[in-house]
Order: sequence, then C-alpha cells, then structure tokens
Amino acid sequence: MARATINDVAELAAVSIKTVSRVVNGEPNVHASTRAKVQRAIAKLNYRPNPSARNLASVRARLIGLIYDDPSAYQIPSAGYVIRMQQGALRACKASSYELLIHPCNYRSRSVCDELRTLIEQFRPAGIVIAAPLSNMPKIVSAVAETGTPLVRLSPGGKGGEHYSVATTDREASAEMTRYLASLGHTRIAFIKGHRNHKAVAGRWQGYQEGLIESGLELADELVVTGDNSFGSGETCGMQLLDREHRPTAIFAANDDMAAGVIRVADRLGVRVPDELSVAGCDDIALAQQVYPALTTIRQPFAEMAECAVTALIGHSRRRQDLDGDETIAATLIVRDSTGPASEP
Repeated sequence: MARATINDVAELAAVSIKTVSRVVNGEPNVHASTRAKVQRAIAKLNYRPNPSARNLASVRARLIGLIYDDPSAYQIPSAGYVIRMQQGALRACKASSYELLIHPCNYRSRSVCDELRTLIEQFRPAGIVIAAPLSNMPKIVSAVAETGTPLVRLSPGGKGGEHYSVATTDREASAEMTRYLASLGHTRIAFIKGHRNHKAVAGRWQGYQEGLIESGLELADELVVTGDNSFGSGETCGMQLLDREHRPTAIFAANDDMAAGVIRVADRLGVRVPDELSVAGCDDIALAQQVYPALTTIRQPFAEMAECAVTALIGHSRRRQDLDGDETIAATLIVRDSTGPASEP
C-alpha cells in the first residue's frame, strides 16, 4: 500500500494542505476542533511526516529559493523573464541580508517532486517562490507545501488559492492590446495562443476575446492558432496565418518569442512589417527590442513581482507578515515599430 501523503490527510479531513502543515508543525492559530479532525485523519491514514521536513520550521537558513521552469527545455529559449525575476528577487534579498537560491527544474520529469523535496531538506530555505507555469501545477505546489516551507506562487493563473500569490493583469493588458490594434484600423486581428500548461498565458487569450468584443469585432476561428511559447512555434503559426489568400493585417502573439517568430516568417514571405502586417507580443523580454522592427508588446513586471514575493516571505519569516491573499501588479502596453495603421485592402 502506498504511503499516505499530506494531500491524502487534507482530503480526508476536508481541510487545506496549509492547515495540515500547521497541525503537523505544531503551529498556533488552528481551531481546536480543526486540529482534532486533522489528527484523526493522520491516525487513520498512519501518515508519517518526513522528520527533516518537520524540523524545517524551526531551523531555517537566511535563504529564499526561486523555482522556475528550465528555459533550456525549449527550442531557441529566451531566459529574459528568468533574468528579470532573479533581479527582483535579488534586490529584495540584498535589502534584508538574505541569499537567493535559484533552481531551474523540468516539470515533465517524474522525479521533479522528489528533487524539490531533497533541495528543500538540504538547504532549508526560509521560503520558496514558485514561478509560472510551475505555480499552477498541483503536484509541484504540494511537493513544496508538504515540507512545511512557506511559499508564494507567481502568476498562478487564478486567484483565491490556498497560498499567497503575486500576479499581473494579463487579461486586462491583452484586451488593451487588442483594442489598440483595432484603433489602428485592423479588423482581421489574429491571435497565437500559448502553451496549454501556462494558465497565466491563457488569461491573454481571454483578454484578446474581450478586446475584440469591446472593439465591435467578431471572433473568427480561422484567425486563432496555437503555439507552445517557443520561437519555432511562432514561425509555424505565422506561416499558417500568412500563407492564405485572406490573411490577417495584425497578429497578436501570447508571448514575445512567438511574435519574433512571426516577424521572421513575414520577412521570409516578403510581407512588410508594419506596412502590410502589424505584429505584437507580450512580456517585453530583451528579444523584443533586438528584433527588427522593434516589437510592440506588453511589459510584464517580472522583477517587481519577484521582489514583492520575496519581501513577503522574508516578512513572514520574521513574523511581521501573514502569507494570505493575492497581490496584483499591473502590466504596461509598450508601443514600438512593429505596429502601424492597417494597410488598404
């Protein structure tokens, strides 16, 4: 019979993983009846917490861990968002004399949860920041939570979860971008969706649809294709959209890598950007200013989000701040040379 996990206890007791962790670690602020219910579930399941994990609450290093999806797993990856997260996290750590542990991991690996547990047991950090898309994967979040380590989720793709989160205005900013393209006279605005595992990127798809409605435009199925957030998928999707008789006059991609792939394909096909085709992306990574023409995009506040998350964890470790609720930091529309007025039909 498989060994019971903290998830099993939480399900049987009908409480959150965080509540089970508080009971296991003997933390206060748990109602007596709830504590008793959790203890009964522990006894019934014969749940045995990892001893070293239980000790983490009392013996923690002045260290914050940043866990993110390894960008090297993607074709022609862009690590721009990782660098900016690190910058923000380092800024917060330095201000409080903490150190930052960065750990890229492959969420596709079967051993990723054991890998994270081992990492936490070895370094005993004061807290963990989990970046998207890992932040919206229950197995990843549970693996960290099971150790009793405080955590913050970055861009989890939704609000109201068990753990404190820091997000940005993906949906609202994408609606704004779509309205901006419509204001330039574009009526055939295509959209390239991102990887299905990235729930935050899914918010951009929702924003695109809202922007069309607000601009008085109808959603056309032939103008929507799906990529995987990579440069190569941007090329493939761009070819699908442009290699047709009635092609779009604007393409909005769910991230900058895919938008850059569209610009390359347009150049290959002799489609001038922005004279014949406007292209927009999202994230404002370094690549957005390196491509030609420079990319109109949505600046995601990765550094500010990471800084906010780390500051919250450090405040919690010093018992000055609770880790409850959600924080939202607004994204910003950045207009550059890749967009312009719609060409004449």
